[in-house]
Amino acid sequence: MPYANVNDTRLYYGDQGTGQPLVLLHGWGTCGEVWRAQQEEFARDHRVVTVDWRGCGRSGRPAEGNSLAGNAEDVLALANALDLARPVLVGCSAGAAIVLEAARRAPWLIRAVVAVDGPGHWPAERKAEQLRELRQALREDRAGTVRAWVPAWYGPLADPSWVDWTVRRILESSEHIDEILTDAVRHNPRESIGELTVPSVFIHGKLDAEIPAEASETLAALAPRGELHLMEAAGHMPHTEQPAEFNALLRSVLVRLAGG
Repeated sequence: MPYANVNDTRLYYGDQGTGQPLVLLHGWGTCGEVWRAQQEEFARDHRVVTVDWRGCGRSGRPAEGNSLAGNAEDVLALANALDLARPVLVGCSAGAAIVLEAARRAPWLIRAVVAVDGPGHWPAERKAEQLRELRQALREDRAGTVRAWVPAWYGPLADPSWVDWTVRRILESSEHIDEILTDAVRHNPRESIGELTVPSVFIHGKLDAEIPAEASETLAALAPRGELHLMEAAGHMPHTEQPAEFNALLRSVLVRLAGG
């Protein structure tokens, strides 16, 4: 199994195909398998790397470093360890916040960044109290809280099996990853997005009940090289709900980047 030792932890990753590197980062509590439809599509002409965050999937579970900044440094260290030449970083949900932070920290290493239904400024400005209550609920009844919460992540076109899969992956992950929920309240990319010099593409499901499209709309407008794409029939996980439509959109973005 492929593992890389970075920043004092052991990260599990998938590595398929050849060509322009594409790094896919999952959201809170799941793992790289969430990108299975994208791996199949893009490994035909890209080098596709998926990674399980620290604390998730088959990666190590350290008590430290479970922050947006810590995970961003992990992504950059993994790209260096795998000798990825200016990869395009794609992240969904909290993974979107991580790849944006990675690109802000080391733009010279990154070709572009794609943020899929990222939280943006929403946790810091609109959702702080709700996230504090969520952390408490997770402490008191982790399984019950996750099972009640996850179904709202998915829009009407999602295969119902994704809900069960997501719940299982979250309950198998380390409780240390909950620090991300607190860190998100302290992290407001509205204040730093103007520093992002690489092309930044924001994709958002218009039916997202977790984070409204306004979060991506705001960051896309503020980013110096930002652009926004809304998926009308998708919820919080458009790459799993409408994989063909998502893949076509992402491919159009990658083609333009290759020609730029």
